[in-house]
Amino acid sequence: MVDCETVASQDDRLELRTWLRLLACCNLIEKEIRTRLRDEVGITLPQFDLLAALDRAEGGSLVMGELSRRLMVTNGNVTALVDRLVRDGLLERQVSPTDRRALVVRMTPRGRMVFEQVAPSHADWLADLMAGMNREHVECLYGHLAELKASLVATQ
Repeated sequence: MVDCETVASQDDRLELRTWLRLLACCNLIEKEIRTRLRDEVGITLPQFDLLAALDRAEGGSLVMGELSRRLMVTNGNVTALVDRLVRDGLLERQVSPTDRRALVVRMTPRGRMVFEQVAPSHADWLADLMAGMNREHVECLYGHLAELKASLVATQ
């Protein structure tokens, strides 16, 4: 399989090779999670991500703009995603009681049931995908990625 990492050579800087390897790993994990969500649950990865964001939100609801920010996508993308999940009966939209211009989104009981069904499977799938790594190496990788994230945030 050809992926973004295959374009790097030993002559390239370590930082470039590291970035391409990280990107290749992200792409491989994302592809598998997308496939499993679609085939086993019948939802897309963006739909799952939106439900997860609502699950983590205080009170289980978010205004559309905050949802867009947390998912790191445009307001238009969030609107289309929310429209689909409302149509499927997984979300409900209401006008904010504090700002009539804002819409608040929350899971319906059916949406909560779907999320609670799929979230443990999602975690298990990730564990399966990393099962080939020694547990201590996974912990080290997690720590190293925290360092990388801090370094990136410091440059912003």
